[in-house]
Amino acid sequence: MRIEENKPLAAFTTFGIGGPARWFVEAASEDEIVEATGWVRERGLKLFVLGGGSNLLVSDAGFDGLVLRVGLKGIRAHKGTHPKNEPGDPWLYEVCAGEDWNRFVEQVVQDNCAGNECLAGIPGTVGGTPVQNVGAYGQEVSSTIGMVRAFDLRAGVFREFTNAECAFAYRRSRFNTTDWGRYIVTRVDYYLRPGGAPTLRYADLQRAVQESGPAGREPSLTEVSAAVRRIRFGKGMLIVAGDPDCHSAGSFFKNPVVSEEQAAQIAALVGKEPPRFPAGPGQVKLPAAWLIEQAGYTKGYALGRAAISSRHTLALINLGETGGRSGASAAEVLALADQIKAAVEARFGIQLEMEPVLVGF
Repeated sequence: MRIEENKPLAAFTTFGIGGPARWFVEAASEDEIVEATGWVRERGLKLFVLGGGSNLLVSDAGFDGLVLRVGLKGIRAHKGTHPKNEPGDPWLYEVCAGEDWNRFVEQVVQDNCAGNECLAGIPGTVGGTPVQNVGAYGQEVSSTIGMVRAFDLRAGVFREFTNAECAFAYRRSRFNTTDWGRYIVTRVDYYLRPGGAPTLRYADLQRAVQESGPAGREPSLTEVSAAVRRIRFGKGMLIVAGDPDCHSAGSFFKNPVVSEEQAAQIAALVGKEPPRFPAGPGQVKLPAAWLIEQAGYTKGYALGRAAISSRHTLALINLGETGGRSGASAAEVLALADQIKAAVEARFGIQLEMEPVLVGF
């Protein structure tokens, strides 16, 4: 295990923003995670666990402690091993936390196993998916996760959590709420359905599939995942080298859940019905992007070198270095986010929640 000093963190994030870590280590095994966390504990340092860097904003000052990057790799597929022996006999995939999420989705789609096909193109690593209950286009990982293995920093032991014990909710789990900062995820097990039908709940995904595939038959998992990637690319939500719209943390704000009554009040205020999705009895989920646009913030709006993506209102981006100007600072991104939040709250009475994790603030 090699511990480095004053390691720049910007290159480890999709935002491309952030100062250095006072100490930095990449753990390639569970033993190295135990060793690194023991090193931190002995010295009384702060600890931050880094995965794919796709859902965080690092402060300009960096992080005054140890950044532990989870680099555990490996995927094991087991056919027909569901403990309940349910119809369809799902396949079990045991996936180490450092594996690239998009590559894993590509593998299971090639295996013709359904359950994660709508989550194609999402940046980051497998270990981050249960923490935030990653979801898109009608799917969430909570519907396929069977078990999460994690190191308990408080007790110094490894624990395995069933799906129910993870306490999944919309963009939430025990790992980013009640037990925030306590566990380091090292492996996630997924149960996926061989030969299962793809999930087609969202209208824009249905349209994208219909436009590209033959009519009159159910699309394949490959066709659906490809359509998801095209949509993500069109919104600047797919990591593409050289594309400035990709220097972001994806969706910067969560889609708020409101009551039916509040949604009706918003419709009356704006003079048209907002897009909405069911979110339980008496509640609906509204697109944060729509609220932001109705509050006066449009694609391409910039504050310094931080801006709203030119392709999707929900993504804040780092315009990068051009014309002798440096890229965006973390302070500029937060200032832009605060402007947007204040405008939405002033117009609709809704407080938007940020999705990215803030590091070193």
